[in-house]
Amino acid sequence: MKKINLVNRNKQGLVSAILTLSLLWLTGCQSGPSLMVKPDDPEFAPVPSESLIPPPAQGGSIFNQGYGLQLYSDKKARTTGDIITILLDERTVSKKSSKANSSKSSSANLTTPLVMGSPLAIGKNPISGSLAGDRDFQGSGAADQSNSLQGSITVTVSEILPNGILKVRGEKWMTLNQGDEYIRIQGLLRPEDIALDNTVSSEKLADARISYSGTGSLANSNKSGWLSNVFNSPLFPF
Repeated sequence: MKKINLVNRNKQGLVSAILTLSLLWLTGCQSGPSLMVKPDDPEFAPVPSESLIPPPAQGGSIFNQGYGLQLYSDKKARTTGDIITILLDERTVSKKSSKANSSKSSSANLTTPLVMGSPLAIGKNPISGSLAGDRDFQGSGAADQSNSLQGSITVTVSEILPNGILKVRGEKWMTLNQGDEYIRIQGLLRPEDIALDNTVSSEKLADARISYSGTGSLANSNKSGWLSNVFNSPLFPF
């Protein structure tokens, strides 16, 4: 009786472990990227005010470094913490098509052999045969995709690289009736690409990371449920 109870307990423990792992897996399938995105991400946050320490004043002179008024230059973003507006002008178009045709035919004939001048036969039926085969394949595929993103987002300069390249980052959140819409962007740009009005096109942004999505009921309605994700998962054997 003790052995039987021990075996039953082991089976119950195995079943519980399988159910727990299944629930965890289904929970992971249910949680999409939009459910995990929250505002005030440190990767897109502005530079802390503690790091924006003004240069020390130098008394006893007329000109102080860092406090001079630039009369013959434009006020462009060039230091850490400066604000710059990025004009989103993203458009991608991709097309692809393929077509393949193949065919093959083969045939073979076996004539009646002769034995001592007489056709070889079984009973009164002469031995002969023929073999023929045809194979044909036709396949085609096409893909057409286009994306467009227009708008603007104002970000801050988070870092200045040794070669003078500016590293910018920022995010914009808009609260709507049924959820939130957000835009996140980060990348590298040259100070020379900044226009006179302190704007720059997103096409000039190197190593760009641009995200535009939303959270809430409207965003979730565009995504399949966790059970559909299970059946569409590569782990589904059928």
